[in-house]
Amino acid sequence: MGFIVSLLTNLIAILVYLNTGKISGERSRLAIRTITILIGAIAVLNCISRFLVIVPPGNVGVVNFFGEVSETTLSPGVHLLNPFSKVLNFSTRLKDVKENVDTTSQEGLSLNLDVSLQYKLDPQKAATVYKTIGTDETQLVISRFRSTVRAITANYPASAIYSTKRQEIAQKIDQQLSQEIPALGFIVEEALLRNIKMPDTLQAAIQNKLNAEQENQQMKFVLEKERQEAERKRIEAQGIADSQKIISNGLTNQVLQLRAIEATEKLAQSDNSKIVILGSGKGAVPIMIQPETEISKP
Repeated sequence: MGFIVSLLTNLIAILVYLNTGKISGERSRLAIRTITILIGAIAVLNCISRFLVIVPPGNVGVVNFFGEVSETTLSPGVHLLNPFSKVLNFSTRLKDVKENVDTTSQEGLSLNLDVSLQYKLDPQKAATVYKTIGTDETQLVISRFRSTVRAITANYPASAIYSTKRQEIAQKIDQQLSQEIPALGFIVEEALLRNIKMPDTLQAAIQNKLNAEQENQQMKFVLEKERQEAERKRIEAQGIADSQKIISNGLTNQVLQLRAIEATEKLAQSDNSKIVILGSGKGAVPIMIQPETEISKP
């Protein structure tokens, strides 16, 4: 429409300029011609600008030509287009949607979750988004987001949501949205579970349960340690007993006599006086052994 108005304005300015010759008075004729030239120049520049379209950074352009939407999107920069086409800019920057979702746990307990979804438009699907959703997708994405959060948290008990399964729940929300949102024309970057709110009495009960579980785990650790120590001592005692049994089985009379002879030989080699008893019982014979002394000659 703007292109047509500019074109008509330009034509009218040309006609007025051509008919200024009929105006009497040189000064009036000159003034009117100057005005028509200015108006015509502005109209020409406006017509030329209709052929050029600038898509700003962080956006893609969708071309609408009398209701027919082109599947090819325009990247950021300057583009030459049909002056009768209309270009709509869609942001491809990352968006962060923060929501406060009321949900329930597996037991039916009420919870309140602070969650966040980071997503952006898929540049290749901008035309599809324009035709199926329009220029504002926020409410649709938020509805999917809320529904997914409620569906996933309903599969977990409140204590798990509050403590051990927070990261797992966030990952499942992210995976589920990564399957649903791209079909709408968007890319999911990350889903975050920022905070969990629940009634004070429920929170205190869960905290007490967690403390009891930690104490139970600590007691199991201590008992296991004591059991292992007792097992170590039993194995050590068994080893000593087995060693003594092996030694006692190998001590025959012949071995004992040999050990006695060896001991006697060692005693006999010493420089001290000694009494050695050979044998045992009534047959034992004591022998006096004195070292040899040197006799000095005069």
